[in-house]
Amino acid sequence: MTSTTLPAVTNHDDPMLRLAVAAHLARYKGETRVHTASDLNSYLRWCLERPLNPLEASRAHVELHLRWVQEVRQLKPSTVSRRLSVLAMFYRTCVIDGVLEHSPAEYVRRPHVPPESPTLGLSHLQLEAMIAAGRESPDLNDYALVAMLGLLGLRVFEATGSNITDLSEARGHRVLRVHGKGDKVALVPLPPAVARAVDRAIEDRQYGPILLNTVGRRMDRHAATRRLRSLARAAGVSTARMHPHMLRHTFVTTMLDAGVDLRDVQIAARHSDPRTTMRYDRARNNLDRHPNYILAAFMASAT
Repeated sequence: MTSTTLPAVTNHDDPMLRLAVAAHLARYKGETRVHTASDLNSYLRWCLERPLNPLEASRAHVELHLRWVQEVRQLKPSTVSRRLSVLAMFYRTCVIDGVLEHSPAEYVRRPHVPPESPTLGLSHLQLEAMIAAGRESPDLNDYALVAMLGLLGLRVFEATGSNITDLSEARGHRVLRVHGKGDKVALVPLPPAVARAVDRAIEDRQYGPILLNTVGRRMDRHAATRRLRSLARAAGVSTARMHPHMLRHTFVTTMLDAGVDLRDVQIAARHSDPRTTMRYDRARNNLDRHPNYILAAFMASAT
């Protein structure tokens, strides 16, 4: 494995630990493996600094690590919860493989994650301003980038990883074959505005990436972030820190604000759990939308 998939801090001179880490990461593919390795790497580094062999850790050690990332690193509750999930899965794999008798993460208390997403999305008018700035940009990739993130709701690695050969027709629709989290593949229909933006970006090219950076190579997430921040300044959109996920967040919140059914939004966002989609619903506490009114109107003839 490369350094992007196998953490480099497993140098406890323990071949069993190296094998356990490699065996666990082998269960994942693509970006999921990279992100899992990154989270696991943080824990392994913390153990190395103590020093502590992760295969000899107890529940108390895992609790102390979580307290450290909460109080010293000051990570968000959602990030802490994700890292605990990574540790729990790693130790569960160790138990399955017979490396450990039991998991030290099994009875660790999970941090409370607020029901609202901490990400600040754009307003409807701000999204329109970003789209207009992308359309007017001399770099044709800017318009396609904003459209793919804000109007298709793609994750940044899905947008930057998309190739021209992923475009096709299906049941009368122009579609994009998207390789998402967990190596899952989905066909995403392209509304006419998005299709035009993509066609402008690819011009006469028949193969290669859809999105290119300023030197003509595949755009990565860092280049995408820089382009979005430049577009935000041009559009007069003032945010704390513009980043690609902000547009995906806006994609979900705008759909919910427009009254699209939660299940349909979940499908469009490709969330495996509807609770993830609900965290984006800024108006779920709006009493004007309370289902009691719908039921009363439906039963008006009987009451």
